Amino acid sequence: MEAEKMDENEWRYHGEGNKSLVVSHRQHCIVLRFLKFPPNRNKTPEEISHHLQNIVYFGKHIMKHFFGEKYVHHGEVVQLSLDFVKQLCLKIQAERPESRCDKEMDVLSGYALCLPNLTRMHFVEHRPKLCIEIKPKCGFLPFSSHVSQDIKYKVCRYCMHQHLKVAKGKWKHLSKYCPLDLFSGNKQRMNFALRNLLYEAQNNLKIFKNGELIYGCKDNEDSPSDLNELACHLKPFFFPSNGLVSGPHCTRTILKELIHVITTILLSNTETCKAGDLKTVPSSQGRSYCEASAFSKELGRNAKNKIETSGLPKGCLLYKTLQAQMLDTLDIEGVYPLYNRVEQYLEEFPKERNILQIDGPYNESFYEKLLDHSSEDDGTITYALTKVQQYRVAMTAKDCSIMIVLSPCQQDECSEQRPVVVTSKSRFTFSVSVLDLDLKPYESIRHQYKLDGKIVNYYLKRTQAKDDSVMSNLLKENEDCTLVLHKM
Repeated sequence: MEAEKMDENEWRYHGEGNKSLVVSHRQHCIVLRFLKFPPNRNKTPEEISHHLQNIVYFGKHIMKHFFGEKYVHHGEVVQLSLDFVKQLCLKIQAERPESRCDKEMDVLSGYALCLPNLTRMHFVEHRPKLCIEIKPKCGFLPFSSHVSQDIKYKVCRYCMHQHLKVAKGKWKHLSKYCPLDLFSGNKQRMNFALRNLLYEAQNNLKIFKNGELIYGCKDNEDSPSDLNELACHLKPFFFPSNGLVSGPHCTRTILKELIHVITTILLSNTETCKAGDLKTVPSSQGRSYCEASAFSKELGRNAKNKIETSGLPKGCLLYKTLQAQMLDTLDIEGVYPLYNRVEQYLEEFPKERNILQIDGPYNESFYEKLLDHSSEDDGTITYALTKVQQYRVAMTAKDCSIMIVLSPCQQDECSEQRPVVVTSKSRFTFSVSVLDLDLKPYESIRHQYKLDGKIVNYYLKRTQAKDDSVMSNLLKENEDCTLVLHKM
């Protein structure tokens, strides 16, 4: 691997999640992804290598069936010298947010995952590039009979979770973004969703210019994102030759163009893949809108209007994402008892864990089992494990990110091999990719069950308190307006 031959000063901190940390090279279009661990936890180099190889196999042999091989970049496992890794760790440690430093980068195994830098790839190097990363989250309401709280049939997980995150200080403001609006296929609702993502990006939207982050959430960032500053970055892409340079009208116009491009690409047809063969439940089975959505509330105030459900084109990436998400047919409340059944079985037969493929290998055999949509629980370990594995894949799809890379082109320059999107003043070649496709850990199901209960209970408590406050104010107003009549 040539990465370690590159000066460590040419690498920079790129970002991180709960389980891994990513660095990118300033010149070469590659990133290295290292696992992270709490200070008191160690794994052997062989375990690290195996874990990373599983990530590669899961993307290569499983998720490519859902999204298409062209859109899934599984990367490769590489071994680096320990001296290079330690020097790199020291170099980037100062760039990491304080809130992320509770977990250490793996500097002992020497193994990392080498991936293409999706913010810069696919195009001629000298051309400017704009990259939009969207984490759309879950695009449907549960339809399982195992759901215990009716509110889950009406309000989506994302909108409910916002209240708990704000209460815990994760975010300062509630986002008005609702995933069901984005997944609706209705351009008006999609535009509304994307506009609210821009207003309150949190960790669901990032924008890169030539590989540099220019817009989006940064950990512990108190200052709000500046849309006018973003418009200045975007203006050369969307209005390269006119005099529109400042003012709110300019910002609104540029952001409107950006939203138009994103919507067009998200609805465009992509490479054919096996996702269309999945016999998942059609989105029409559940409600197609969330009662907490600001879009829904706005229409609710005007009884003459109603929400139209246009539906997603079957070839578009959002449709494929939704199909993978809807492998979750039971909801966590239906899956959790099945998880406990598997756990009890493993306690009795611990050597069966490998045979059951809980930790891989992720191959065609694993994929074929995901296609089993039996709805009758026959009490077997096979049924329970199938539903647990389907849920894990669904959770992966609910947490994936979509990367859209744009590069300006002239009409006579655009290659027929690459798709093109046109705006009022510009035209772009574009590329779409999907990332964050690690299979969700089997052990996380217990945590998901507890978190689901916390989210729902807090939302019910919060909305009930709000309703009580409104009613109390109404009663006070009525008391203030009481007219007392006395006999003359």
